[in-house]
Amino acid sequence: MLIDAKDAVLGRLAVLSANILRGKNKPEYTPNQDCGDNLIIINSDLVQLTGKKAENKIYYRHTGYPGGIKETTPNKMKEKNKSDEIIKLAIKRMIPSGPLGRQQLSNCKIYKDSKHNHEAQKPELIDLSSLNRKNIL
Repeated sequence: MLIDAKDAVLGRLAVLSANILRGKNKPEYTPNQDCGDNLIIINSDLVQLTGKKAENKIYYRHTGYPGGIKETTPNKMKEKNKSDEIIKLAIKRMIPSGPLGRQQLSNCKIYKDSKHNHEAQKPELIDLSSLNRKNIL
């Protein structure tokens, strides 16, 4: 499946992506099995955050050393060309932690622009704007 993230709201994109990766959109969904689909997200540079989240939202990580907590914002990540990490972190926090969640997250490929190397698989495009008018800014 293919999702175009151009002007898409980050949270709504992440919810839809997590449900596809877990397989919750299928009738044979089982929580303890990987029955989800592979997912390709393109144009991650053009994803939108509502309100003042671009400046005020803070992502924390720890280096493992005492006093090694680091923080960053979505604007700083976009400046460093890590806009794909913004989407990946949003999806990662919506799937279960553990071996199954890591396996399901590995089925998601995120690209900064509209070029991807999965044309041979003929992925079907999911139109976010047709699902709900609030999905696109």
